[in-house]
Parts: sequence; structure tokens; C-alpha cells
Amino acid sequence: MGAVADTIAAKLTTIFSPTRLEVVDDSDRHHGHAGHREGGESHFNLLIEAQAFAGKGRVVRQRLIHQALAEELAGPVHALSIVAKAPGEA
Repeated sequence: MGAVADTIAAKLTTIFSPTRLEVVDDSDRHHGHAGHREGGESHFNLLIEAQAFAGKGRVVRQRLIHQALAEELAGPVHALSIVAKAPGEA
């Protein structure tokens, strides 16, 4: 992983203590699109499973993640696709 992906993973691990976390740099698929940068790390797919999401709706989960990653979303990250689940959810 690159520096931005490492930062995303570290912040989410610290805040949510996930049981599963996948941060995938998807920037290569967006070459020529808005927000793409040479070297990547501008577009990410995120899968996170954490007890912190139990009983919360999809929008609330996404807002929590956006709050945690506000600095990255204001800077190097142009797009973030989020799948956030509680343990045991399909």
C-alpha cells in the first residue's frame, strides 16, 4: 500500500477497531478522469467491518467514516467507495 492508503488504514483501525478492513487503491481505473493524479492514491474502495456500525444505518456509517477521514477527503482522496458492515452482516 502507499502512504495515503496506509494513513486511511491506520486511522480507521484506531477509531473503529475493525474485524475486517480492506483499502484498495482503484486510481488506475480512473486515469483521465477528474481527480486522478499521477502515482495514484486518489480513488479508493473501502470495505470495513466493525462493531461500531451495529444498529446504525448506511448513511450514518458513511458519515462516521467521512468524519474519520476528513483530512484525506479534503486533500489527496478524490473518491471513496464505502462498504461498511457490522460483524455478522451479509
